[in-house]
Amino acid sequence: MRNPFGFAGPAGPSPDDTIDALRAAAQPLAGPEDRFDPLLDMVGDARLVLIGEASHGTHEFYAARAAITRRLIAERGFGGVVAEADWPDAERVDCFVRARSGDQDADAALGDFQRFPRWMWRNADVRAFVSWLRAHNDALPQSAPRAGFYGMDLYSLHSSIDAVLTYLARVDPEAASRARHRYACFEHYGDDPQRYGYAAGYLAETCEDDVVAQLLELQRREHDLTRFGGRLADDEHFYAEQNARLIKNAEAYYRAMFRGRDESWNLRDTHMTETIDALLEHLTPRFRRAKLVVWAHNSHLGDARATELGDSGELNVGQLTRARYGREALLVGFTTYRGTVTAARDWGDPGERRRVRDALPGSYEALLHTVAERGTLAERAAGAPPSPAPPMPNFMLNLRDSGPTADALSRSRLERAIGVIYRPETERRSHYFHARLPEQFDALIHFDATRAVEPLEPDPGWATQEPDTFPTGL
Repeated sequence: MRNPFGFAGPAGPSPDDTIDALRAAAQPLAGPEDRFDPLLDMVGDARLVLIGEASHGTHEFYAARAAITRRLIAERGFGGVVAEADWPDAERVDCFVRARSGDQDADAALGDFQRFPRWMWRNADVRAFVSWLRAHNDALPQSAPRAGFYGMDLYSLHSSIDAVLTYLARVDPEAASRARHRYACFEHYGDDPQRYGYAAGYLAETCEDDVVAQLLELQRREHDLTRFGGRLADDEHFYAEQNARLIKNAEAYYRAMFRGRDESWNLRDTHMTETIDALLEHLTPRFRRAKLVVWAHNSHLGDARATELGDSGELNVGQLTRARYGREALLVGFTTYRGTVTAARDWGDPGERRRVRDALPGSYEALLHTVAERGTLAERAAGAPPSPAPPMPNFMLNLRDSGPTADALSRSRLERAIGVIYRPETERRSHYFHARLPEQFDALIHFDATRAVEPLEPDPGWATQEPDTFPTGL
């Protein structure tokens, strides 16, 4: 993540006034799943509920996101989850939860998530959710539509090529031969698509025309390839077409990688948004008015226009969905102050259980920590004794419909973002950017202390690893 400087805002209210306003607006999260009732009330007629995470390795984020999603599917008729995951890997999970595969359990259904970082989807919280989704679908009447699990990322270039060729080989061998010829363009660069991206910067000819032609052929021939197959054939063709769209967008993404971060980031998030749009259109006939939950990092789902990254030219899924769906898209963010996280020291390194440093002074996380720990001004003035534990460690804030809450948070502050890599030694530069939280999200869920997500196959030493104590070494 780039070095986030500048982006100053107005002075705003006094610290005590801010804390009191937030304390009064905060809705505690404790007890069973009905603790999310205030968020469900906000959903209303939304077609999209985008639920973020402040890291890719925090148990509380995954568990809360799953709990909210279970209720949206069971109580509000949402048609499933679109995750920051590769389409072919997620398709295996989708087949399992809709009883269309030979996988015996959720652990097996998640088996295609093998590339770094495996723990992002092969973890105990996702396994529990996938198991629940299969049981939920199995209990539905035969004629009821089943909720699905879908991927929206674009890193699966070669897996998606294999999926398109496998589909066409079954339904139209001649079309498969044409596709194989087009996709052979990538064979010169081996299994690493970044090699193609690097070389494409120096080539007069690229694979662009071939991948576009293949997608257009699949779209043009949809009726011919599905007319006798019913709903299952429609799904299979849609999956193949989505893989072809992914290949086209991935080709453009890898060509852009070496031209600058903003361009490649924007291509990736545009692809994710296109995938969400395509799924809503595909699922609407069976759900009447399809609704979906989206799982991804805060950096993708919070409106980029409210951050300094947006000021520099980045856009994201949150911004694009708000522009298209307005209040039919609800953006939910997460924050934490301290704890542990499953993360690597560098790309491709083993996943470690690492200690997350206390949030930096002046950050949103530090402010929310103060709200979690301290009583109101009236309580403090009355000399109330300190509680033995924080009085409100976990809470939700409605940022959309509460003027005082938005006012209290309106000043631009630092916000933390941890992906799959955590570098405490460069905490400020690596993991913080400035943002205006009330413009970034419609609701915020804060867990003051969190713990690392548990991988299904922890890397050696994860379970017994002593969390980092940087910078003290104690």
